[in-house]
Amino acid sequence: MTGRPARVVVVGGGFAGFNALRYLQRRLPPGSAELVLVTPDDYLLYSPLLPEVATGVVEARHIAVSLRRRLRRVRLVLGRVTGVDPAARTVSVRRGQVTQELAWDHLVLTPGSITRQFEIPGVPEHARGLKTLVEAVYLRDHLLEQLDLADAQPDTEEGRAARAEMLTVVAVGAGYTGTEFVAQAQRWLTRIERRWDRTRASDVRWVLVDVAPAVLPELGPQLGDHALGVLRARGVDVRLETSVASADDAAVVLTDGTTIGTRTLLWGAGVAASPLVAGLGLPTRRGRLVTRTDLSVPDVEGLWAAGDAAAVPDLAADPDDDGVRPDTQPTAQHAQRQGTAVGRNIAAALGHGTARPYRHRDLGLVADLGGLDAVARPLGIRLTGPVAKLVTRGYHLLVLPATANRVRVGADWLFQSILPPEETQLSVVREEDARLAAAQATAIYGPSSVPAG
Repeated sequence: MTGRPARVVVVGGGFAGFNALRYLQRRLPPGSAELVLVTPDDYLLYSPLLPEVATGVVEARHIAVSLRRRLRRVRLVLGRVTGVDPAARTVSVRRGQVTQELAWDHLVLTPGSITRQFEIPGVPEHARGLKTLVEAVYLRDHLLEQLDLADAQPDTEEGRAARAEMLTVVAVGAGYTGTEFVAQAQRWLTRIERRWDRTRASDVRWVLVDVAPAVLPELGPQLGDHALGVLRARGVDVRLETSVASADDAAVVLTDGTTIGTRTLLWGAGVAASPLVAGLGLPTRRGRLVTRTDLSVPDVEGLWAAGDAAAVPDLAADPDDDGVRPDTQPTAQHAQRQGTAVGRNIAAALGHGTARPYRHRDLGLVADLGGLDAVARPLGIRLTGPVAKLVTRGYHLLVLPATANRVRVGADWLFQSILPPEETQLSVVREEDARLAAAQATAIYGPSSVPAG
């Protein structure tokens, strides 16, 4: 560090990395440190609103927060980190076909998570995720395309069989991704069904599958049961304690022995840490990089981790019988606050401020079920219906980290309530680009590096 300011390199521009750098650029005096962010995109994706992008309620760019505008003191390096050398204190950054080495004095690993996959035949090839803008835009166009094709099928035995497959959507995972997408997409189709001559929204078969015994288990049994009731009242076939045995381009086989003909398989069966973590050679817990309570990584000076890829002891949770605390859950709420905490502790390491362990009690969770339906638990208070809807949208506007994006998202919601809903099919994403490995860029780490169940 002699002769130059300390270089702080942050890997990943999601909630944790963004908030770490936002804290550092606010609190560190000019010239006291060089701040560098390595990320594949020039925006922070506000992922909780991806289901609304997939259903045309919110414009895709409106949930993409400009990193250059919000992080003025940060040097942005567009690329993906493929390796870390703790001894040499360098990271390998892949930019297109070129790989360069970048030195660091403090390194913050916040690479986030990917959609969790299992060793199920056909899923990598035929399932689609909902974790990136590419996937959300593709899923919306794909759904419209399938309904267009179904509407044009001839009234023959073969045509009716193909039509049934095109009008069936199977979503795996009754957490936030699967539940919100199914609920919002089902509601959206009821508003645009006049687009088709022979097809109505009620003709679409929705199947929601999960190995868990409840819908939205993070919200507790009462709100989960309410959400389940809303889905079933709309005709959604919810199958709990069930998973997928195999899939191909025209059908899904479930573990209960049922075969469902479908051309649309949404995969939202949880998340796993970025494959980058598995290649570090450092201790992990359930696939996430082990950290101390101050978010530093043991035995590697200057290395920190936060967010979905970090196993951070939850000081706000009660320890088990052996005195061990669970790790914080991989949620946006924890990632945001861990980002601020790691930024504060790095600033302290550079001589500005005081370090503190990370401690945060969950403030509550929300889920939008489309229309006036929602479930929310702010500060432990259970809410449903229009009140929960108001709280849900208010929460998203509060957490979005840029005023311009808040205004645009709020305007989208307003226009959707007074204008006809969007129903155009843009077809701007190729099918091969929307596959899980391509959309979430797991292929660059090799097939064996993708965490499985």
